[in-house]
Amino acid sequence: MLFQLRTDNHIRNSEDLENGIRAEVEAAFMSRYANQIRRIEVYLQDVNAQKGGVDTRCTIEVHLAGHQAIAVNHMALDVDDAVTGSVTKMEHALEHTLGRLADRGGNISLSGEKS
Repeated sequence: MLFQLRTDNHIRNSEDLENGIRAEVEAAFMSRYANQIRRIEVYLQDVNAQKGGVDTRCTIEVHLAGHQAIAVNHMALDVDDAVTGSVTKMEHALEHTLGRLADRGGNISLSGEKS
């Protein structure tokens, strides 16, 4: 699995930041979806720069094997909260998407025909 962290010019990227975010992302996704995830990209952006407020955006994009990418984002006061919020949203998105794919096999439709 490939992991990429990208930041804008208002957020200082460092090895410690990347390692911390990578650890949080891998703890959340890799135990359940390791064989289905090909690449994870995390984008951090300070939307308002020096103006302050709820302006840190974290977007997580997960590329699944054989499927389109899934992307979520979350806005928060700081990087840690933005990443945590995005990870939570991505957990729900992956569960929904991959759960629907798993439910297709062998279920009977409302018309009574096997799918």
